[in-house]
Amino acid sequence: MSIIPSLFGTQGVLDPFSGFIWGQPPSGERSEVANVNVDWKETPEKHVITADLPGLKKEEVKVEVEEGRVLRISGERKREREEKVDSWHRVERSYGQFVRRFRLPDNAKVEEVKASMENGVLTILVPKEAPKKEDKKTIEISG
Repeated sequence: MSIIPSLFGTQGVLDPFSGFIWGQPPSGERSEVANVNVDWKETPEKHVITADLPGLKKEEVKVEVEEGRVLRISGERKREREEKVDSWHRVERSYGQFVRRFRLPDNAKVEEVKASMENGVLTILVPKEAPKKEDKKTIEISG
């Protein structure tokens, strides 16, 4: 059993997005980078990327293809405005800006990417090009 997990909690020591090397800050707040969980599956016709974005509206999320084949999902989950009389006991939901990037494969039709959002779930459909048929050319042998 390693001593590292017991000293540093469950967060990765080399996690560049971790704001606190010793785990959660004393108040229980998370760092200002929102966590976005993403699933990516491939079917014979398309790639389907699904991101959980609870509480966000589609206007608060941006989906782009940059550098030719890099799918970029970004946005910001804003912190609830605190009232002076409020006393928070625990804050576990992550807030702040988020960016997720995925390099799309060569068979992705990047000009046909579509995105939709329903009930806090972003679904991105990336159609695939049909597999290329092998071009065969018979070479006549002389002599």
